[in-house]
Amino acid sequence: MTTILIIDDERPIRSSLRDILEYEDYKVLDVDNGLEGLEVLKKEKIDLVLCDIKMNKMDGMEVLTAAQEITDTPFIMISGHGTIETAVEAARRGAYDFLEKPLDLNRLLITVRNALEKGTLVKETKVLKKKVSKTKEILGASSGIRLIKETIERVAPTDARVLVTGENGSGKELVARWLHEKSNRSTSPLVEVNCAAIPSELIESELFGHEKGSFTSAVKQRIGKFEQANNGTLFLDEIGDMSLSAQAKVLRALQENKITRVGGEKEIDVNVRVIAATNKDLLKEIDAGNFRMDLYHRLSVILIHVPSLNERSDDIPLIATSFCEEICGDYNIPTKEITVQAMQALQALPWTGNIRELRNMIERLVILSDKKITDRDVSLYANPSKQPGAAGNVSEAKNGGGGFEFDVFESFQEFKDHAEKEYINFKLDKNAWNVSKTADEIGIQRSHLYHKIEKFGLKRVD
Repeated sequence: MTTILIIDDERPIRSSLRDILEYEDYKVLDVDNGLEGLEVLKKEKIDLVLCDIKMNKMDGMEVLTAAQEITDTPFIMISGHGTIETAVEAARRGAYDFLEKPLDLNRLLITVRNALEKGTLVKETKVLKKKVSKTKEILGASSGIRLIKETIERVAPTDARVLVTGENGSGKELVARWLHEKSNRSTSPLVEVNCAAIPSELIESELFGHEKGSFTSAVKQRIGKFEQANNGTLFLDEIGDMSLSAQAKVLRALQENKITRVGGEKEIDVNVRVIAATNKDLLKEIDAGNFRMDLYHRLSVILIHVPSLNERSDDIPLIATSFCEEICGDYNIPTKEITVQAMQALQALPWTGNIRELRNMIERLVILSDKKITDRDVSLYANPSKQPGAAGNVSEAKNGGGGFEFDVFESFQEFKDHAEKEYINFKLDKNAWNVSKTADEIGIQRSHLYHKIEKFGLKRVD
């Protein structure tokens, strides 16, 4: 539900505004001074503020200026002593609009609606900018991460080839992106190729392109990844899965800075910096005859190893908190606190999927937990692939203990029912118990949702 905060030291004004706005189905909070208003803005999710200018303790202009540092919530300033100069000053300080007392009902409602629409657009723009932003930060303060950051700073401005190693999900792609972002090629494209996802018979066409008619399905000319990355960076992910024939051609391209399209005869000059990554031990792959030693030496001018999450568990609180803030922002809900005990439980888990697994875990906890994420939530919603000895006993977990335990559920159906109940309750709370909207959002019929509410005994908590 849309929440509007009224800051005005006149009780009759606050009461009349509350009546009008609540009639229009807005949730309304009100305070009689600016200091309390700022505290509410820090603690609550406010969509719009109606703020008087002339008040005791702190006038409205001061409130507006202070609020700009803690929120981007739109402000509508109101005053019984309005002048052109006052309106201009309010706009200069970031107010959406200025209204004079006595307030005109129609203008008030139109201004409120428009201000809320602007606030929604600002939030959507931030989300979109976040999604298209170039590169996320490399989070962590462990010695391994500090070494990676230092190496990136030294190596990125050069054209040296880099081989990034590490387990799946540890962040090899992020390292490659930062190498590109901090390089002299950052204004040119970064082209990514997942060598493991492309069939061996197509990898050469993918990398070097092909001429029309060079094979059965080649109905037109295709530009390969090397040409697409010209003057930029080519990121060869999972290079250890590349076929030997493709390895030979990549080696030639690195040696001569020339490529030939499949089915073509013309040599094409390319100026590409290559960054490769793998989760395999390439020296063992060389011994097994699966990888060329000469290509390994061409690629590994600089070696960067990304440690697994289990090797840097001290970084988990920082990473988990960042993920929690990001995910809560994406879902447009207040940021949930992760308790100290929950953080310790997260650090104790075996992270086979590394950073990727941790992010998925935090998203699950954000959706299924209450306002705080506790160690019991971690125990209940952690991945079922727990290691022996990582948990307490059943009764401890049932009573809210911090162990990593799934035996609290006697059957898979019981676990599914529990997860379904928590998910539906979360969605209903998010939509202020609007059953129709919730049913549309989760993709089930309204009658089916009513049945689930009755089955799980869900009730709205005001």
